[in-house]
Amino acid sequence: MAVFGLKPLRFLGPNVYPTAPDGGWGWVVAVAFFVVEVFTYGTIKSFGIFLQDLIGEFGETNSRVSWIVSISVFVMTFNGPLSSVMTTRFGFQIVVMLGGFLISAGTIATSFTTSLNQMYITYGLVAGFGYCLTFLPTVTILSQYFKDRRSLVIALASTGESLSMFALAPAFSALKDKIGWRHTMAVLGALQSTIIICGAMLRPIIIDPDATRKYENCKSSPKDMNEEVRVKSKTSYSQENELTGDSGIQSLKGTDSGGPEERTLLEKSVDNQCAANSEETKTKDLKEQALRPKKLKLLDFSILKENSFILYSLFGLFATLGFFAPHLYIIELSVSWGVERERATFMLSIMAVSEILGRFCIGWILSRPCLMEKKILVLLGCIVIMAADLVGFTLVREFYGLAVCCALYGFFMGTVACTHIPMLAEDDVVGIERMSAAAGVYVFIHSFAGLAGPPLGGVLVDVTGNYGSAFYSCAAGIAVGAVFLALVRPAKKGLICKRRNSDCPESSAKYTKEASANNISQENVALDQTHKEDAAQSDLTV
Repeated sequence: MAVFGLKPLRFLGPNVYPTAPDGGWGWVVAVAFFVVEVFTYGTIKSFGIFLQDLIGEFGETNSRVSWIVSISVFVMTFNGPLSSVMTTRFGFQIVVMLGGFLISAGTIATSFTTSLNQMYITYGLVAGFGYCLTFLPTVTILSQYFKDRRSLVIALASTGESLSMFALAPAFSALKDKIGWRHTMAVLGALQSTIIICGAMLRPIIIDPDATRKYENCKSSPKDMNEEVRVKSKTSYSQENELTGDSGIQSLKGTDSGGPEERTLLEKSVDNQCAANSEETKTKDLKEQALRPKKLKLLDFSILKENSFILYSLFGLFATLGFFAPHLYIIELSVSWGVERERATFMLSIMAVSEILGRFCIGWILSRPCLMEKKILVLLGCIVIMAADLVGFTLVREFYGLAVCCALYGFFMGTVACTHIPMLAEDDVVGIERMSAAAGVYVFIHSFAGLAGPPLGGVLVDVTGNYGSAFYSCAAGIAVGAVFLALVRPAKKGLICKRRNSDCPESSAKYTKEASANNISQENVALDQTHKEDAAQSDLTV
């Protein structure tokens, strides 16, 4: 495990649970994720408040200034696999704390820059890499703390992104008008340093099904074991005396007095019981060690062999193409349809409010017992409605129709935004054990769509002269993504698995599981036979 002689740093020890606690320290992790959402995606979406100030200060064009955020988002998503490697090697705490430091340092350094090229480095590269090291590890460990309520908790915690646009954006805009954009940027960077504290709160979690039994066994003392043996001895004496017709008073009295012979028998019984428990524990540990991976991989490339993961990644790649057009072009589209620009600006507010509602609703819906095994289908329904709604933007021509489309888009955008990455933890995709590696690769893949989506929409608008063409392209991308998403569950079940030299992974896993069960059964039979021989030998000795 050691790389360059370094060991993972932990500021709070790990929590050991027999199963995912669905609470406990997980609530602290949920609050930490809320703060991380506020100062990562929330500040990225609020960066537009500095747009006109930067254009006026440096005399640059709108497109040149917008590349600051584009570079930051691309670096954030492109380095997802590196974030997974660092998390696997150094742990969640140190990685998120390092990310918080980079975000704070990069944002504060941006306030001292004298050109856009310097901002590309300070905010685009430095802060962008910090965003990468904070978001993915936090959402990954939060998914490990919850199981039944995972969707609800992540949905609630992810509202920090939307609430940041309501609370921080107006506040920083007012502050900027009083002290200037440079000092406001420095204040923002100082507040972002709270992510370092959040990183220290991310206590690792260890799921050990036998944690409770081991704790109870360790808690019992030799005195307790002696008492247990004495009770068993008294019971056996009583039963023997009942058969012989003796009252058993002398026997019980002799037992309480603790004579040398009986004491020797008790000590032998305790030793035999301890030896049996020790042998059983040792055997079980050997079984677990055999089933446990030999070495923890820094980056599990075998995740790319999972057909379900490949299809889900393709879904994310194409669906990301549909996540940008409404926010970028809804105002201009509304104006082109004859809506006053003052009224058209309300479209973004409608989207933001609806997005918060969507996050709350999808969290509640996916936590219903009847839908626990159908989360992929719920997400698919949301994606299909989003595609239809994007087409609806091009068909309506008045304010209220566009407002309804914005409300629907914001609602279902909220449902997808807070579930598509945590959905990796579901067994229909890769499962919670491999989510850390899968999340990095998944974000890396759809980062290209996030970088290419806005320029593609801009080219279509320039060629056609119609803002509706950007919405058509987004609808097409989401529709293609829906097709790949619909194939994820069949691929996981092996229905569309391609058989080459070996069988499907599911078949191999089933065979391995059956072989392991047979080996364990044989070992249990041998152990039972050994215990019977030891018991017979003890009876002969007595």
